Amino acid sequence: MVVGTQFTGSVAPGAYHRWFTWGWPASWDTVWTVISTSPVPGAPQIEWDVAVERASATAVTYWITIHNLTGAPVNIEARYAIMNL
Repeated sequence: MVVGTQFTGSVAPGAYHRWFTWGWPASWDTVWTVISTSPVPGAPQIEWDVAVERASATAVTYWITIHNLTGAPVNIEARYAIMNL
């Protein structure tokens, strides 16, 4: 397994922000997670969704949409795990 951070960013209060990352081999089994790096206890801070585009016969693009559930900016880190290497 190979793990890493693909990008970091910030999402405004109550906002949705969408990122994309392209050129991933279609043969890889890749799992995406997003975590807040802004500690605030008591309630969920973010939700995320991953959509996949088959960009070519050999490559995929991942579209990651992150929703800030709070009334304050939230810093995030988007992480991947490639399961079949």
